[in-house]
Amino acid sequence: MIKAAVLTLALATPAAAAPCGGDFADFLAAMETEAIAAGTPPDAAAAFFASARQDPKVLKADRSQGVFRKTFLDFSQSLISRRRLATARAKSAELDAIFTRAEADYGTSRGILLAFWAFETDFGQVQGQFNTRNALLTLAHDCRRPDIFQPQVLAAAQLHALNEFDLDTTGAWAGEIGMVQMLPKDILERGVDGDGDGLVTLKTSPADAILSGARMLQHHGWRAGEPWLTEVALPDSFDWSLTGLQTENPTEAWAALGVTPREGSLPANLSASVLLPQGRNGPAFLVYPNYRVLFDWNKSFIYVTTAAYFATRIEGAPAYAAGDPDPALGPDEMIALQEKLSRLGHDVGQIDGILGAGTRAAVQREQLRLGLPADGWPNRSLLDAL
Repeated sequence: MIKAAVLTLALATPAAAAPCGGDFADFLAAMETEAIAAGTPPDAAAAFFASARQDPKVLKADRSQGVFRKTFLDFSQSLISRRRLATARAKSAELDAIFTRAEADYGTSRGILLAFWAFETDFGQVQGQFNTRNALLTLAHDCRRPDIFQPQVLAAAQLHALNEFDLDTTGAWAGEIGMVQMLPKDILERGVDGDGDGLVTLKTSPADAILSGARMLQHHGWRAGEPWLTEVALPDSFDWSLTGLQTENPTEAWAALGVTPREGSLPANLSASVLLPQGRNGPAFLVYPNYRVLFDWNKSFIYVTTAAYFATRIEGAPAYAAGDPDPALGPDEMIALQEKLSRLGHDVGQIDGILGAGTRAAVQREQLRLGLPADGWPNRSLLDAL
């Protein structure tokens, strides 16, 4: 069940407005005032903020997310192993009743839940050693993303008042907690007591973690009974400018253009995009609305695509056809490319050397302008041409 008190507190939560930066003690006092205004009892709020401290290791981790600079092939091959695939399928069988309930109650596929469980914490084995309260307060005080993390602090304080957040709770550097790594606000608003003990404990209860993750995906728009990703083959004559998340067509239209699944058949009358994580010479996928929902769990293009692919493997799909993609640009080359694209007027987001969705779209537009194969994969030829 979902605790009524949790929902009541969640609905009472206002947008946080404590000033970022400046003296940390003054910031804690301001956040304590915000927490009380949000419905946290004063004594619980005082206990939550007492002895809190900044964690410089959190800021270091926030500034150096180099793992997402890997290519899809490198990233997926580093995360997906025979052991991890076998473990996922064993967990599926062991906890079949819970995954069946997740699908029945929230429409969420077990493959997706197992993929995130595997990648986030290796099925609960590696949940992170950062003190969650201090991590959240450090990021809420930092002026890079206070609008994201100050509400998470308020939610953690409310969970503390409900005896569902100990002050020594540990997790990821960005404040995620438990086996599927959910932030406090998501736990507060969408946590599920799956094992019936009266608490939502994502660190120790597989039932709570799996069902809470399923409910969160449902909240973000997961569509029951629909696929999320299919590996496909494309004809040599394919118009590469039609690839990318910005172009959507019904599956029937893609089939008419020669898009064929590597096995089985394409779903009928479903909006889809052709995705080439490493260009026209690498793997090719057709992705559907449920794939896009996954970005509400993790914003990284490479992470989401790898999780979506792994979920299909868990549910029986074959390994992808890796192909022979053009070599990736190095980190300095990627930054140089993003700088050039930005000067040309493209919105690539933060210039960080990471090939995200914005950079891919800009690359494709420039490839089209320059008469290069417009597959969204940046290579040395494009960099030289720019």
